Amino acid sequence: MKLRPSSISADWWDYTCLPLDLINDVSRLSPKDIAQLSRPGFRVVMYDTLEDFYLAEALEYIAAWKASTADNPVGICGPIGPTEQLPLVARLVNELGLDIGSGHFWGMDEWFDVETGKEVPASHPLSFEKADRTMCFDRIQKKLRMPDKNLHFPKADTTEYRASWDAATCAVMQGGQGDVKHWAFNDPLPRRGKFKTRPPTPEEYRKLPTRVVDLHPLTIAQNARTSGGGNISMVPTKAITVGPAETWKAQKVSIWQAGTHDNPFGQRLTAFMIGKQLANACVPMSLLADHPNVQFNYYRGGLGSCAVEMH
Repeated sequence: MKLRPSSISADWWDYTCLPLDLINDVSRLSPKDIAQLSRPGFRVVMYDTLEDFYLAEALEYIAAWKASTADNPVGICGPIGPTEQLPLVARLVNELGLDIGSGHFWGMDEWFDVETGKEVPASHPLSFEKADRTMCFDRIQKKLRMPDKNLHFPKADTTEYRASWDAATCAVMQGGQGDVKHWAFNDPLPRRGKFKTRPPTPEEYRKLPTRVVDLHPLTIAQNARTSGGGNISMVPTKAITVGPAETWKAQKVSIWQAGTHDNPFGQRLTAFMIGKQLANACVPMSLLADHPNVQFNYYRGGLGSCAVEMH
């Protein structure tokens, strides 16, 4: 695949480096075309209402924790973005009286403070740990909750977090998709060092563990738009993210796209590349083409169109 210079920043690899013929093919995909990209190992599921969409996402938590026992603990890795499923998870656990004491949860990522050299504290307004706790775990009845030691949030020192992936089975890793086509903060890499003239191969990228990363300009702008009222100055430029090395330990990867975080083109691009097994590190999400069990979940009303509209 012959790559072009980025249209966003000459210092980065990203999806705008892809050949124009691929870009044009993707922009023409209809919702029906997207659904037909399913193949063994990759399933596309469409939901007609947001209620059904977020309930289905919440039920993946319930299914994982129901499968957990003291002798065989099971958990789920979950995103911030989307977050609408989190209060539903707490409500389902409470209403069902489901004891999730043996279950585990992994947060996908957290912001990194360059001044302290550590993860941001849970008091930070954009803290992902804070969001998980206040929107979900703090709402679960104390008698039903898992112990705090079973909640795993990424830290700047990734040793303990990485080890936790061998302490329980991750039934499913959920994720959203960002403007730069990442899951968690697995952004494309900067054009420097050995990757100055070429992006990493899929094999090189898949070896990356949980780590501190530099964030692509699109990711910084997106998080300001979706979480900070457009205030880019408040968004950290680095983060800690679960790596592909841990992602491939999950039995299933489930990506949820309601049309809020990525645009119509982006929602089509990654499904096309995974469905056609076109893995390229300029589009990190496309590397999931090589995972044995991936599901893309779409709110049909959020797919939109790639047609030109002037506003």
